[in-house]
Amino acid sequence: MTKYHVNSGEDEILPNLLGLTNKKELDKAEFEGFLFAELLFMRSLTNNTRFNIDYIKNLHFEALKELYSFAGELRTVNISKAGFLFPAAQFLNQSMHLFETEILNNLPKTYNNEPDLISDIARVHAELLFIHPFREGNGRTARILADLMSYKEGHGSLEWEKINNKIYPSYVVAVKSAANKDYQPMIKIIELVF
Repeated sequence: MTKYHVNSGEDEILPNLLGLTNKKELDKAEFEGFLFAELLFMRSLTNNTRFNIDYIKNLHFEALKELYSFAGELRTVNISKAGFLFPAAQFLNQSMHLFETEILNNLPKTYNNEPDLISDIARVHAELLFIHPFREGNGRTARILADLMSYKEGHGSLEWEKINNKIYPSYVVAVKSAANKDYQPMIKIIELVF
């Protein structure tokens, strides 16, 4: 998969706090940061954990704070990937506020059944990926958040590796469907990896 196309025409290697210029080294540093963040947030997860904007921003910050000055901050540039333009940076505060009030604030404290949990994981995952609030690390942040939602209910990590080259186009369609509040395509994906 390719990095984002940015309206400024930035290179694929983002300027970073470690001065890395090699893609493999940068990928490794990002991987290690997200692994650290997932373990940190798993350890602090309780029945009282509430998923909100601050939680998501803190997750992103912990993952990338050693690497990027924008860690935990909403992006300030417009980005696109494979011809798809993500919501404009100037509207991210409003988009994230709606995401929190309409979806995150309505998540139950606990779930009575797996279908409801899967449905909510799908809605949160699709919306967060559609909004793409960060300059880098949106997919990994969204996957870790989905895993944390699953862990909170006593389940394990989702099997993201099942989203292979054959499934990936359906995954992209599922993210785009969130623009119309249609979460059924993402529900099918989450059922596959749950």
